[in-house]
Amino acid sequence: MTMLKIFVGTMYGGALDVAEQVSPLFEAAGYEVAILEQPTLEDLVDASPDLALFCVSTTGSGDFPGNFVPFARALDERSPSLTWLRYGLIALGDSSYGETFCGAGRRLDEMLAGLGANRLGERLEVDAMETFMADDAALPWVEEWIEDQQLKVA
Repeated sequence: MTMLKIFVGTMYGGALDVAEQVSPLFEAAGYEVAILEQPTLEDLVDASPDLALFCVSTTGSGDFPGNFVPFARALDERSPSLTWLRYGLIALGDSSYGETFCGAGRRLDEMLAGLGANRLGERLEVDAMETFMADDAALPWVEEWIEDQQLKVA
């Protein structure tokens, strides 16, 4: 079965909630879904998924959440070739933080692109100042993403 891994970076559970809410959409599209709350670089490179979705919130001044720091650090230090990787990215942030809005998601996107990964479509940036429940923005985005990128496998 075709594997989708959802890599979650969350401080208060918002990004995990998004991952759990969108998971059934991917299952309906024919994927076996694994949600990784403590993702490691090995989860990405040693057991390569057919497709990856990153759901990452931003903390502090554009920082990665604590559970995601080891993954991001390993990605930066080991710099594996990711030319095979197709991914999507949902970044959660708060626009009241100005320039660091969705900073973790934007930085992750740059890191992945720098390693040759191929982002499918546009990154979704969810603003907590405008959208109380992030899944209200994420669910229609994922439905459209699956359709536009022709990701159905079933």
